[in-house]
Amino acid sequence: MKQFHREKGYATTRIIIFQDTAFSTFGSLLSILMVRWISDPIPDFTTMVLIWLGVAAVMSVAAFVLTGSARAIRRYASYRTLSRLLPAILIKEAALTFLPVLGVVSFPSPALAVTAIVIDVLATAVLLVYPRYASTVLRREERNLSAMAGKKNTLVLGTDDESVALAESAERTGHFQVLGFLTYDRAMSGRVIGDHIVYFCEDQSELGRLQWRLGGIDCILIPKGSGSGAATDVVQADGMKRVGHVVKRTVDMLLSGVLLLVFSPLLLFCAIAVKIEDGGPVIYAQERIGRNGKPFLIYKFRSMRMDAEKGGPALYGGDSDPRLTRVGRFLRQHHLDEIPQLWNVFKGDMSFIGYRPERPYYIDRIMECNPRYRYLYQIRPGVTSYATLYNGYTDTLDKMLTRLDLDLYYLRNHSLWFDAKVLGITFLRIVTGKKF
Repeated sequence: MKQFHREKGYATTRIIIFQDTAFSTFGSLLSILMVRWISDPIPDFTTMVLIWLGVAAVMSVAAFVLTGSARAIRRYASYRTLSRLLPAILIKEAALTFLPVLGVVSFPSPALAVTAIVIDVLATAVLLVYPRYASTVLRREERNLSAMAGKKNTLVLGTDDESVALAESAERTGHFQVLGFLTYDRAMSGRVIGDHIVYFCEDQSELGRLQWRLGGIDCILIPKGSGSGAATDVVQADGMKRVGHVVKRTVDMLLSGVLLLVFSPLLLFCAIAVKIEDGGPVIYAQERIGRNGKPFLIYKFRSMRMDAEKGGPALYGGDSDPRLTRVGRFLRQHHLDEIPQLWNVFKGDMSFIGYRPERPYYIDRIMECNPRYRYLYQIRPGVTSYATLYNGYTDTLDKMLTRLDLDLYYLRNHSLWFDAKVLGITFLRIVTGKKF
């Protein structure tokens, strides 16, 4: 076990060195291009760039190894990582400073040489520190979102002492987020009891408007003196406004179109690999249920044997699933099997961020336990989702029900900013090799 963790640590260190070297070298490229932009034409500029970037890359690796910055495994901002990055940057910049001093590269003037070094320092520092800062912010958001995801948005019926006691008790359980009190007495509307506002509601239409106002209500808690003392479920509404949906769909269409072109060589490579292994179909199409409950075909690179479901529908069993082909296992591990879904996004069947679409067979099983799944039909399913980040692949019905709670949390908090956070966390997990 110790050997495993040691090997994992070495692998992580190599990844961090590679990432930091790429950022550092890119900072040097920005500095030399900036100098060229503000100066007159520089003789033999191409050779100068190659030397500058070569020395920057080599010295960056040496500096990261010497200072041990890569052994500070944390990818997020901390005093330890920052205190080691600063000396590493200084070692690299000292090496670059000697290039014009020794005449290895020639700038039109000493002032431009100094400018190049200053810009290099600033660009390198920003490129190395900012991703760590962003990672720290996203991790904080992960903790906050994860803590909130399991709570139900709740209103408590009534304003008497029993209702107040019920609200306090519900919040202490940690399972409910009490938004306020619900009353049929118009005179109580707008009053504040403790930290909670009293909302007047006289009919179902008023309750629907209140849901939009509060960003979704999961249930209404009813005191024993008012009836059964149970929690009554309420229809959940999509939290994103119409303008947000227009912006989201526009971004989905443009970005998926660009990525289809950019990834076309990778798509071809994956298709050839799948075909060569067993000669079967390259693309696997499966019926899923999407927006407004309409079925559509989701596309993936085939990662399993052609007879994978001869015994009926079966859930993915992870990397050890015996139905996986060798190429398919690699595609799954690196999420490359999902790339054809860019076509689903471009067509409008899916979005980049949403809830993961499910097959009718499993939807029926979920709805037998929790009929609130139908509320998800208000939005497009996604290539990735908030639930996937925290629940991973769903290989049991219990996980499906947990995923539904997370998807409903996403639905009522649906916004462009929420989507950006999910996308950012997903990107960080992919580039750092963290499974989900």
